[in-house]
Amino acid sequence: MLGGCAWCVQRDRLWAATAPGLKGTPLISPGCRTSKVRVARIYLGKPGAHWPTPAMDIEAERRSYEASFAELREAFTDVEFTVNALLTDPKEVEAHKAEILSSDGVLLIHLSMGISGMLGPILACGKPTALFAAPYSGHEWSGFGDLCKRPEGAHLECYLTSDRRQLAAAVRPFRAIHHLREAKILNVIERRVDEARIQAWQTKFGTTFQTVNRQRVLDAYAAVDPRAAEDEARGWIRRARKVVEPSRDEIERSCRLALAFENLMAEENATVITVDCYGSMYRQLPAFPCIGFVRLNDRGLGGICESDLTSAMTHIILQGLSGRPGFISDPTVDESTGSIILAHCLGSTRMDGPHGKAAPYHLRTIMERQEGCVPQVWMRRGQTVTQALLGAPDELLYFTGEIIDTPDTERGCRTKITVRVDGDVEKLWQNWTRGLHRVTCYGHWVKDLERFCRYKDIKLVHEA
Repeated sequence: MLGGCAWCVQRDRLWAATAPGLKGTPLISPGCRTSKVRVARIYLGKPGAHWPTPAMDIEAERRSYEASFAELREAFTDVEFTVNALLTDPKEVEAHKAEILSSDGVLLIHLSMGISGMLGPILACGKPTALFAAPYSGHEWSGFGDLCKRPEGAHLECYLTSDRRQLAAAVRPFRAIHHLREAKILNVIERRVDEARIQAWQTKFGTTFQTVNRQRVLDAYAAVDPRAAEDEARGWIRRARKVVEPSRDEIERSCRLALAFENLMAEENATVITVDCYGSMYRQLPAFPCIGFVRLNDRGLGGICESDLTSAMTHIILQGLSGRPGFISDPTVDESTGSIILAHCLGSTRMDGPHGKAAPYHLRTIMERQEGCVPQVWMRRGQTVTQALLGAPDELLYFTGEIIDTPDTERGCRTKITVRVDGDVEKLWQNWTRGLHRVTCYGHWVKDLERFCRYKDIKLVHEA
């Protein structure tokens, strides 16, 4: 896949096929169908310019790019192009300014020499801007580096490449920005939350947060048809390689709570839910929320452990960039192998995204509680992974590595991956801040994180 939103389409199909008990329209994540990523697509060029050649037909060149967008259409399934114009003069920017200002980002395509004067008025709009400049498009590239260092270019990213697949990559950070702004996070909790921190996130990203009390969840649980929960449980049992500790009753209650989450999110038009499962909600609900969280993550939404809003925000960013869920973990370090073991009891089965092949799992109890029901998932050895945490609204921590083992030991949490760290594992633990949790995503997403952080004025910190 090219990193676009084909996963949205697949996820919607998956909902229709495997989501018993869903009320009304299937849940959809921001950026899909009802909430498009708004991109201003602007071609920049001058007829008769010396480079690439005075003989170039500028409209034909534009059409060649339009053909490339058509070939990549699955990567733009969730995109609305608010502007689709060829500009040849700086004065023409004004006619599109309103659409540019209402967009999530601007995608500029450099066709010929002579476009420098048009960059200023576009950058003055202050929107995240990606500039695609293929070889021979002109000599302007020689000033792009300096422009990016100046205040007017603070939110400019340049792609100097002949690989037109990078047009899809250029949109990914816009998608993450859009997902954050459109996201609604339900927080099931009955203790005080950090209102100042929530307000800081709302101000910077536009994310909506809503507290949900215990009774609301109990009412949603009671409203679920027990037969639907039984059907859901049969599916989880059938797909599992093994059911180890949980009873049939435990699995069915977990699945009924999962369907209650689904219906709550549909009612609230929410995209992520988290539960204070080891705090004010510990043993206050009919089951642990783990099955419900995995179910949402596998479908392109978000289920987050322990009322961890920081990890919820990180999950949305990584999902927006990659179309894949995050795996929240409690890490432990092994310097002897240059690795860090990332462990949590629940693991998402579709770490490649809703369109991907499901990983094998056992149904187990929560290790440290010896109760509940969780999928112990075996992730893919040899897989490159990116770990991240939006530790503060203006700081994002990350490191990368490769999964070299999936330990199955009665220590720590159920689902575990051993990640050989790209860098110095000793420096990693010495630099560790912002709490225990990290969010792991399949793939190497560093360039995308760099671009996202540049657009949102966030300091990106390599922990290793």
